[in-house]
Amino acid sequence: MRIRTTKKAKWYAGVVGLATTGALVLSSGGATGHGYTDLPVSRQKLCQNGTVTGCGDIQWEPQSVEGPKGFPAGGPADGQICSANHTNFGALNQPTKPGGGAWPTTRVTGGQSYTFRWQFTAMHATTDFKYYITKNGWNQNHALSRSDLETTPFLTVPYNNQRPPSTLSHSGTIPGGRSGHHVILAVWTVADTANAFYACSDVTF
Repeated sequence: MRIRTTKKAKWYAGVVGLATTGALVLSSGGATGHGYTDLPVSRQKLCQNGTVTGCGDIQWEPQSVEGPKGFPAGGPADGQICSANHTNFGALNQPTKPGGGAWPTTRVTGGQSYTFRWQFTAMHATTDFKYYITKNGWNQNHALSRSDLETTPFLTVPYNNQRPPSTLSHSGTIPGGRSGHHVILAVWTVADTANAFYACSDVTF
């Protein structure tokens, strides 16, 4: 009887520990998830690090925003771009953070170089990294759509089917001629699957 109680206590403690820390999801990378941006900080990272709360499942797996590649001709549907079509990550699509109020922003300066950074939990063979930005006058009051974005990336970084390290940085020039709040969409295209990873970052000029 004493042995059963001890095993049950250990099992319960393990479950509570995993539920509290999200360690299982984050260490394994989840079933499908493998990378996100933290410069400029993405919405999924803000949810994971606790800056934004009430995000739902994405808080445990910021690396899992994976969807069809081929953006903008293909890829996630309009209104679901920031979540890559994952309904359980729907908080990422909303124009305001969970509970209301603006998403925190990273300050950038148009026409100047910026260092973009990705964090990976699984390093896939990579086609490229592309970065898109919202147009002047974009509609800030609905979930991000292709019509809100310049559909030509302002930065493309070819990666020639290589596998990135666990952290990868590269630099590019932030487009000028903008003011106020904008969104940068980063897309990591995987070479050997049909998918890509998406990350939306809110910035202020």
